[in-house]
Amino acid sequence: MMPVKLLAEIDRMAQEKRINRSQVIQNAVQLYIMEKNPSGLQEKLRVGYQIMAELNLKLAEEGNDEEILADYERQLAEAE
Repeated sequence: MMPVKLLAEIDRMAQEKRINRSQVIQNAVQLYIMEKNPSGLQEKLRVGYQIMAELNLKLAEEGNDEEILADYERQLAEAE
């Protein structure tokens, strides 16, 4: 069972990023695996593109929303 405090932090991140809890956990696990078992730049790029694809889809569906664009740029900077 996951501690309540950790679950609350995951929910906060999900709300902030406008994704669901499952996506936050999936992204975290992917990053953890990459750090523990680095398999080169190609794998890192693949995971990065998958993470950013969620935001790209939102931008395409919702139009030119300033808040979504700012979130996109923030996550892009974090991925570098």
